[in-house]
Amino acid sequence: MMKLSAVIITFNEETNIARCVDSLLPVVDEIIILDSYSKDKTLEILTGKGLTYYQRAWTDYSDAKNFANAKATGDYIFSIDADEELSPVLQQSILKLKANPKAEAYAYMINRLTNYCGKWIYHCGWYPEYKLRIFKREGTHWKGAVHEDLVFASQPVIEKLQGDLYHYSYPTVDSHVKKVMQYAKLTAENRYKKGKRYNLLWHGIFKPWVIFFKKYILQLGILDGYYGFVISVLTSFFHFLRYINYRMFQQQDKQRKNI
Repeated sequence: MMKLSAVIITFNEETNIARCVDSLLPVVDEIIILDSYSKDKTLEILTGKGLTYYQRAWTDYSDAKNFANAKATGDYIFSIDADEELSPVLQQSILKLKANPKAEAYAYMINRLTNYCGKWIYHCGWYPEYKLRIFKREGTHWKGAVHEDLVFASQPVIEKLQGDLYHYSYPTVDSHVKKVMQYAKLTAENRYKKGKRYNLLWHGIFKPWVIFFKKYILQLGILDGYYGFVISVLTSFFHFLRYINYRMFQQQDKQRKNI
């Protein structure tokens, strides 16, 4: 019998956390929550459900997840975000897996279905979207400050589970715009520090248009209606903003060197 620990990182998740936890309770053996000092009702909701939590100042995604994983006691970790929820089919798939774990399997991928402003998005490259979420606790760690990756001590056997992981990403277009601006700056800074080089012609001018064409036409975002168009535009805008922020970090670096 597999012992499964769910790990959640939280910060001001009062609109999502109850839904996430309720979908986990019938499935996992323990829930490890690391909170970055939420200021809303997140902790009140967790306490009301009889759950305990750890608190720690925010550093970055990988560091937070590695800290939380170290608190787990299960053989396997289920890494889940607070704005996600297990579908009934996925719940049954995980229960079957726990009852009859495959000795050779080391990690499991789950297909994520995203809800955008109340609409399920099946195109724009957003579905199917397989995420590696269940893995052995020993011999794994997260790496990367922004878009973190799971690193294995040895190459795992990876299988896919049936059922969707519902992702309630953006309740409003405004929330998407704010996230685009935040991540564009974070990824630009991260890539500049790693020595990535951008140029105006490709990254600033052509790539945003290529991304829009890919999302809206090639990946059939047009079939998702109005929100498919919005997603395609904002994804394109993200790449444009990333270039702008990259140039900003580049100019700041030059100014420091000239002082």
